[in-house]
Amino acid sequence: MTSPHWQFERKVNLSVLVQLFTLAGLIVGGWVNLQRQLDLVAYDVKVLLDNQEQITARLENLHEKTLSQEYRLRAVETDKRPSSSF
Repeated sequence: MTSPHWQFERKVNLSVLVQLFTLAGLIVGGWVNLQRQLDLVAYDVKVLLDNQEQITARLENLHEKTLSQEYRLRAVETDKRPSSSF
């Protein structure tokens, strides 16, 4: 009994090579595009964080001014109260 012997032909079509190179080009192009998009996202996140720090600093400054104005207002209100001593 003879077992069937399978042979693999090593012939490669030109169209298969073109398809492989096209696929490789698409993969590389997709990777480069992804890297660009990631760079843009990283830049946008950096800009957002910088703006957030600026806004936080402004809010802290406003908070300090608000506290100062509240103390001034309380001082003015206590000075304007009529004294009850006769």
